[in-house]
Amino acid sequence: MRKSLIVSAAAIALASVPASADTGTATFEIPRIEVSNYRKPYVAIWLEDADRKAVKMYRVLFDQSPIGDNWLPDLKTWWRRGGRAMEMPVAGVTRPTRGPGSYKLDMGSLAELPPGQYALVFEAAREKGGREVVKLPFEWAPGTSVEVSASGSTEMGAVSLIISDE
Repeated sequence: MRKSLIVSAAAIALASVPASADTGTATFEIPRIEVSNYRKPYVAIWLEDADRKAVKMYRVLFDQSPIGDNWLPDLKTWWRRGGRAMEMPVAGVTRPTRGPGSYKLDMGSLAELPPGQYALVFEAAREKGGREVVKLPFEWAPGTSVEVSASGSTEMGAVSLIISDE
């Protein structure tokens, strides 16, 4: 009885602690493109610092077939910022390509990030299609809220970032 009381008290204490502060959520849209031979785009999402150095890779959507890796260099910016050094697939980062629609990405806590200038970068490339990079620049300081958005013109639709200090 006493043991379960202690466990219950610990569970109550943990439940009363606020959720991790400084958490980020990104949303992105893959637009519907009316072409006869549509191919789902490869998409890479990463965080870079003011020197354009990749700080964290969040997502790489690509064809996970044996030949899918061959087209990853088409994500040219991502490839140069660190993609070529990654051995695919990467647990927690890589996923299959997605069709047109809106998607949400939980970025987790950003509390350990040093204050400074950053950009969340979205890059999309489609076989027999185009390539587009959309950046969301923002200034980061722990304990602050951030809300930025932009829109691509061809391969990416609306993209946004919300970092909450609550």
